[in-house]
Amino acid sequence: MNPPSVALSLVGLPFAIAVGAVTGAVSFIPYIGMFIGTSLGVGIAIWQFWGDPVWIFAVAAIYGLGLFAESEVLVPRLVGDAVNLHPVWLIFAVIAFGTVFGFVGALIAVPLAAATGVIVRFAVQRYKQSSLYQGGAP
Repeated sequence: MNPPSVALSLVGLPFAIAVGAVTGAVSFIPYIGMFIGTSLGVGIAIWQFWGDPVWIFAVAAIYGLGLFAESEVLVPRLVGDAVNLHPVWLIFAVIAFGTVFGFVGALIAVPLAAATGVIVRFAVQRYKQSSLYQGGAP
């Protein structure tokens, strides 16, 4: 069982395992996957807990917490390790490119930040090997 299934089961949501599995299966699509999973989970919660809004908000909070953990903790750390960038630089790149170029900018932010990181590391390495850095005359 995946974490959404366990949390939804603890709340008492029917079909919690299926909802968690669907959420996990479609979550590889940025934003759209989480939207589908959240819509499914909250929709079933509305159907099940219509007279008691506390449980509907509990299901929405589970998805909100999951989205926050995914976008602010897991993805920057995992992707940052994969592309050799600090998580702060990744978050900054996504925010900056998303602000300037919108949704497309948010999608291309990580590859462009990774490419920029490679170029900057190469330039710093070349500079440190140069006679200018080592104290000699050019």
